[in-house]
Amino acid sequence: MFSFRPLLGALSESPASQSLLELDGGVKILVDVGWDERFDVEMLRELEKQIPTLSLILLTHATVSHLGAYAHCCKHFPLFTRIPVYATRPVIDLGRTLTQDLYASTPLAATTIPAASIAEASYSYAQAPAAAQNLLLQPPAHDEIARYFSLIQPLKYSQPHQPLPSPFSPPLNGLTITAYNAGHTLGGTLWHIQHGLESIVYAVDWNQGRENVFAGAAWLGGGGGAEVIEQLRKPTALVCSSRTPEATLPRARRDEQLLESIKLCIARGGTVLIPVDSSARVLELAYLVEHAWRAEVAKDNDAFKSASAYLAGRSIGSTMRNARSMLEWMDDSVVREFEAVAGGARPGGQAGFGAKAKDAGPFDFKYLRLLERKAQVERVLQQAADAAAEPKGRLILATDASLEWGFSRDVLRAIAGDARNLVILTEKPSPAASAARALWDWWKERRDGVAVEETAGGDAFEQVYAGGRELDLADASRHALEGGELDVYQQWLATQRQLQATLQTSGAAAFEPSADAVDDDASETTTESDESETEQQGKALNASTTMGQASRRKVVLKDQDLGVMILLKKKGVYDFDVRGKKGRERMFPVVLRRRRADEFGELIRPEDYLRAEEREDAEQDERQQQQQQDGPRQEHGLGKKRRFDDVGAAAAAAKGPSSWPNKRAQLKRAVSDEPDAASPAGAAGPADGPGASGDELDELEDDEEPVVGPAKLVVTPRPVTVNLRIAFVDFSGLHDKRSLTMLIPLIRPRKLILVAGSEDETLALAADCKTLLGPQLPAGSSSRQTTADVFAPAVGTAVDASVDTNAWVVKLADSLVKRLKWQNVRGLGIVTVTGLLLPGGQVALQDPSAAAGSREEQQDPDAANKRQKLEQAPQEPNQQPDGTLVATHPGGALAAAAAQPVPTLDVLPPALASAVRAAAQPLHVGDLRLADLRRAMLAAGHKAEFRGEGTLLVDGAVAVRKTAQGRVEVENVGLPWLSSAGGAGGMATFYEVRRKIYEGLAVVAGA
Repeated sequence: MFSFRPLLGALSESPASQSLLELDGGVKILVDVGWDERFDVEMLRELEKQIPTLSLILLTHATVSHLGAYAHCCKHFPLFTRIPVYATRPVIDLGRTLTQDLYASTPLAATTIPAASIAEASYSYAQAPAAAQNLLLQPPAHDEIARYFSLIQPLKYSQPHQPLPSPFSPPLNGLTITAYNAGHTLGGTLWHIQHGLESIVYAVDWNQGRENVFAGAAWLGGGGGAEVIEQLRKPTALVCSSRTPEATLPRARRDEQLLESIKLCIARGGTVLIPVDSSARVLELAYLVEHAWRAEVAKDNDAFKSASAYLAGRSIGSTMRNARSMLEWMDDSVVREFEAVAGGARPGGQAGFGAKAKDAGPFDFKYLRLLERKAQVERVLQQAADAAAEPKGRLILATDASLEWGFSRDVLRAIAGDARNLVILTEKPSPAASAARALWDWWKERRDGVAVEETAGGDAFEQVYAGGRELDLADASRHALEGGELDVYQQWLATQRQLQATLQTSGAAAFEPSADAVDDDASETTTESDESETEQQGKALNASTTMGQASRRKVVLKDQDLGVMILLKKKGVYDFDVRGKKGRERMFPVVLRRRRADEFGELIRPEDYLRAEEREDAEQDERQQQQQQDGPRQEHGLGKKRRFDDVGAAAAAAKGPSSWPNKRAQLKRAVSDEPDAASPAGAAGPADGPGASGDELDELEDDEEPVVGPAKLVVTPRPVTVNLRIAFVDFSGLHDKRSLTMLIPLIRPRKLILVAGSEDETLALAADCKTLLGPQLPAGSSSRQTTADVFAPAVGTAVDASVDTNAWVVKLADSLVKRLKWQNVRGLGIVTVTGLLLPGGQVALQDPSAAAGSREEQQDPDAANKRQKLEQAPQEPNQQPDGTLVATHPGGALAAAAAQPVPTLDVLPPALASAVRAAAQPLHVGDLRLADLRRAMLAAGHKAEFRGEGTLLVDGAVAVRKTAQGRVEVENVGLPWLSSAGGAGGMATFYEVRRKIYEGLAVVAGA
């Protein structure tokens, strides 16, 4: 059984993606935890209901639409962190930097507390609800996000893996997941899920074409073949996205249009803004811009030599560092470029790698300057405003693509009034109310005129004038809670803690927002209750304990709610009546620290073994970080403790920058953020480019302090008059309709499920796919049967996409069961059965030979009667033409009257056994893996190693290969002097390899 249910992103313009797959046995798989730029908590209500039943989670892409809600669910849904999550390594690392950028850039990601929940909390405490609006949940901190993503299990491409289920999941029964390259993003995944007879391929947001950085999807194996690889061919169900670009261009023409648009704008002294995401498609755009700048500067192009290029994002430095360490996940051309630079293949024979050498690597930026702080972006925009008399072109790639949060919003507000400037949209925005969607609508309308430009290749592209229209760019900010709003928030927080602590069993994590103080000892105590406690007493104790923790937030609680914790939580109380109490209410609440240990013993804390000077350096770095968070250093007053290095630093600061004794912290940050900023290669840029202004930008710090603790959302509308130009170049990197129409007939799925697209394009694609899949039906079937093969479910609608099989229940005769020979293949028992199917309530009594029986009866007239008594068949037998005797069980008539009889499968009579054995052909069941064969040969004493691509060499004489179609090829040199480890010749090794291959498969005989 297999049912599919889209939770988000089906028949909808929203790009958010969430899908629920339910397999036989109650196994539930959640694919993607997506969100959109609205960050609406109501979109996650259905997901929250499904969390206690989920078995595992799979992630496909490192984008907001595929994992934007992952950190939110880990923070606010207690059981979510206990569900195993699987993804590729790029999706994990880039998803972490994306989420950190998201929460650091906009308070909208924290989401607001629903008004109904606030009113309920106020009512439960018998207090009047205050006029509190837009109270924000506590967002996950930087370290919490890193911890959440460290829980994800990394997988490699083409690596079959049997996952572990969640603690509250039924057994997975041999479930196997395999990740394949999907293109579109770095580490993007096509998931193949194998469970029993169900073979499911989940393919959402993939791209078959190769790009500058990303390789194409792995449908055809990456070798340009004409057949889909065996693992993805003929699945039970194919879940495919229906969102396709409106018009697609070849990669060369697409890149040319983007670069020509940039060139024309910077030539007239304008600023080009390209809003991008912070983890996925930004790699393609950054690589293209950097290499275009290198090529144009090498050609001595004055427009590019005098212009500056910037890449702005709060976590863009971490994203690029991760990209440099994941070149093996990119296209082969990027890998070859890296190998050429690292191997010293450059003019002059210079060795080494990096921007300090003559040539830089793929992601060692020489002309693209990284900006990670708002003060740096403001300085760049200020320089553009100051240079109005002598304008110089600038290109700014800024996050986010929606223009609703991030630095792209600030850049758009600064450049909107100048008609020389240009905004280039690289993908179609979602229909939600956003600045990017408004610009997209203006570009589609073309109301105020169009400027038609021409590329060097002769292609024409359009730039639309905004015409002075007003665009509402509302600013969202956090403000600390005060007065009645703070009381309401504390009441709501106490209520949530009480509910979660009461409902949680099996020791799940408690509801502890990062802004509240957490008792370290309390977090490490055991949650096991005394055996004498009942379930209700344990719930009451948990409630009183959590409400006692909430009392630190000044919530008024009664003495009976605190229980024995009153001895710790209330001043002046030194006695507690334990008479009649049970469980932990009978003793003083001593907090026991749990010993942290693993299979090697107790865990060692490295900080306990630091030398004095190392401890001094660690404390100094911690103080400097604290000073950066708390603002400028306060002057030392009377009675305040000072350190010697603090006094020296203050005196050096008074003399000026030239006398500063230590710039270690600044240099460390500059090197960690972007090591190429101060390199000699950067000095080749323009006067105001990365080389000259790099040091100045590195010294800038943000002045505004983040609001820590309970806060509310304040939205301030700020309309802006837009006079710039708008252009669109499709860099979404999604599959087009031509790829779908070509691949679906090659994949040949039995069921096709279309998700992730608007209603119009999904229904149109469904009609086309019915036509494509129609000719593949067997002869004699009507075309109306294809309507059940293509599904386009709406959000929340479950569809049954099980494999089309017919199952019957039969009863095996005892004589047949004794002859079965079971074979085990990867945990499954396989046997071949050939027998005679008889009606219910009957068994076949085998007569070795009808002629022999007649001769026996002639010699002994009582032999037939003796045989009937021994076989316990009192009913009158029926003689069949082939000599088989059919008798009815004694209770057969009663069983038939009570219920429908079950057919019986018995052994074949000798007359039919030989004919069936000659007609049937043996089969080999199973999937041979070369890695398993290598381990088996090593265990047998042979020498086995991988040579080349997918070739296993055994004893230097036998080569084993596996083709894309699953065919195993074994080649032998066959030289007698090539002896194996056991002393046998090469032919002996060949036979040994063949025997191991057959041992790994189940040979199902024909009869």
